Amino acid sequence: MKSKTIKLGLVLSFIALMMSCKSNAQSDTEEKEHHQPPSIEEIFKMMDDNNDNKLAKEEVRGPLKRDFSKIDTDEDGFITKEELEKAPKPNHRRGPKQTHD
Repeated sequence: MKSKTIKLGLVLSFIALMMSCKSNAQSDTEEKEHHQPPSIEEIFKMMDDNNDNKLAKEEVRGPLKRDFSKIDTDEDGFITKEELEKAPKPNHRRGPKQTHD
């Protein structure tokens, strides 16, 4: 009886350990995916409200809105996929850098 209890305890411990490892691996994968910048296709899917394959200033937000005039190189008031491909990478500052004297 004692032997069966020990074996059952070991099996349950092993199962719990395996489930824990799988959960950690899954959260690591999700975290890596979360930090990847969206592709141009994903950006257009999220922001191109009228599905005209170009982004007006009213449709964009974040770094695209802030840098709109830099990205809209032909100055037609829209960002195309080609202009977005050639755009400089956004600076992901959270605020002004503080310097310590």
